[in-house]
Amino acid sequence: MADHDKLNEVWTNILGNSIKFSKDSGMINVSIKQDIKNVTIRISDNGIGISPEDQKRIFERFFKADRSHSAKYGGSGMGLAIVKQIVSLHQGDIRVESEPGGGTTFIITLPIRTPTD
Repeated sequence: MADHDKLNEVWTNILGNSIKFSKDSGMINVSIKQDIKNVTIRISDNGIGISPEDQKRIFERFFKADRSHSAKYGGSGMGLAIVKQIVSLHQGDIRVESEPGGGTTFIITLPIRTPTD
């Protein structure tokens, strides 16, 4: 069970960031794996990446990791804070793996619940 509109906001935000911070010839991969208790969604790009220092703060409100792209494309710095809140409201978890110049992967884990749970 999930709020489909809210989760759509999660996917739209992460995919939008993947597009925004990748080159025109960039690649974005989405994979989904499910086990008995969880579904795990991985969204990866081969874009500019995020520094280790910024990775610690990207889910904070108003934080912008790449100010040069933010100036070019706009944005409030609220997107990933909202994403984290939505994932948390679904009792899920979100984390990031990234390397400057080597792309970024967001890993979202959501519990599987049936209407009888």
